[in-house]
Amino acid sequence: MGNFKHTHHAHCESGVMSSMLRYYGLDISEPMIFGLSNVLNFVYIPFVKIGGMPLVSYRSVPKAIIKNIQKNLNIQMNLETFSSKQRGEERLDELLGQGKIVGAQSSVYWLDYFPPEIRFHFNAHNLLIYGKESEEYLISDPVFDKSVRCSKESLSKARFAKGMMAPKGLLYYPVSIPKEIDLKPIISKNLKKISKYMLKTPMPIVGLRGMRFLAKSILKLRAKPKKYAKLFLGNIVRMQEEIGTGGAGFRFMYASFLEEASELFDGDLTLREASSLMLEVGDEWRDFALVIAKAIKSKQDIDYKKIAQMLVNISKNEAKVYKKLLEFKG
Repeated sequence: MGNFKHTHHAHCESGVMSSMLRYYGLDISEPMIFGLSNVLNFVYIPFVKIGGMPLVSYRSVPKAIIKNIQKNLNIQMNLETFSSKQRGEERLDELLGQGKIVGAQSSVYWLDYFPPEIRFHFNAHNLLIYGKESEEYLISDPVFDKSVRCSKESLSKARFAKGMMAPKGLLYYPVSIPKEIDLKPIISKNLKKISKYMLKTPMPIVGLRGMRFLAKSILKLRAKPKKYAKLFLGNIVRMQEEIGTGGAGFRFMYASFLEEASELFDGDLTLREASSLMLEVGDEWRDFALVIAKAIKSKQDIDYKKIAQMLVNISKNEAKVYKKLLEFKG
């Protein structure tokens, strides 16, 4: 695969899709992939636990970027999973032998090129496999600044890890890509869709309502043991800053998407203004995580009211972004 070039990206799934489509002839940036896939979100589900703590997520479920890009850009893709590890290994080698580069879902924990201190059990990490030499695979992992190598044994363990979001050996690659795609109507449709969803969802656990719901849960920590409260708050930060690009990073990426979209619409001022507002929201998410991190480490009493109010303010300011996007005429 001499003509494949590794690119460092902000997030694994959007990065894989951007690199993969560029290789197959469709040059779309990672922020545009992220925006067109319509996965920006907020979810707080107290009855779904990860590591014993409630699920907090800042984007839609894993594989949503892959599937939504396929749908929204009219790209035909093959997504293959396997009940047999041996068949999954054989199929990967078959595809590489055909000259394809292949996306794969994996567990971070078993990838031997990850430093041991940052490995953890997360089964929805995406990477690109573009070749094989002896018993090592050539990997383009979007979160690394250089391409890496992974042993056959480690990659197989990572692809067939058990547990929540088990990859089941998932491999994916495009088989048909339109030669010309008019992005403008797709952008216009998605901007309206995501704005209405985040502002007006009837479910209290998602969108801006989900943020306010989490803020109320933070206030209730005052009646909980301090050890539990710290674990609860720490989980929010971990889900925001360590899993993928998290809350702030996804908002920054969406701001970049809006800026790029504004250029497609001849420098549209509404999109440019929405992009600036979203950048400010991203900064607020970063400050929110920093305040929590300091509170957890401090020996002083935790100011739950301050932390909860920060989240309420974020929800209000993020609402301004979506209201601005609803003003966009296309």
